[in-house]
Amino acid sequence: MPNFFDDLLDRFCELHADIRKAIEALPREALDWVPGTETNSVAVLVMHLTGAENYWVGVAINDPPARDREMEFTANGLSKEDLIARLDSADDHIRQVLDRFRLPDLEAIRQSPRNSRDFTAGWCLVHALEHTALHTGHVQLTQQLWEKKNN
Repeated sequence: MPNFFDDLLDRFCELHADIRKAIEALPREALDWVPGTETNSVAVLVMHLTGAENYWVGVAINDPPARDREMEFTANGLSKEDLIARLDSADDHIRQVLDRFRLPDLEAIRQSPRNSRDFTAGWCLVHALEHTALHTGHVQLTQQLWEKKNN
């Protein structure tokens, strides 16, 4: 795997590690806690960000999976182990995909079935990473709000 793809995989894995750390620090009831209106629980954030990663990485290789995006936002009752397993699975999927990628593949044109727009494979991978980074911050902020509320 070229260094670029090693670096990209490392960033996904580091973000997932940050999320795991937040999950481990929270009690079970905090995983479904919503800090305010129009916000999401840690469980929803993990289900959504891994669903989006799987989708956009799939688009990048021209094999987008079926996705139930609405279900991601109704996640409830999942354990720490469930959420961590979801992150582990995402790490494995991204690793398998990036192992097959080469730098020229980044220029390939892909189409998102969701909106029929064309994107480069590189855009799909970068978008997946930026989306994960955004929601990693949301998970961390939710953890901080829970801890502040309960101390």
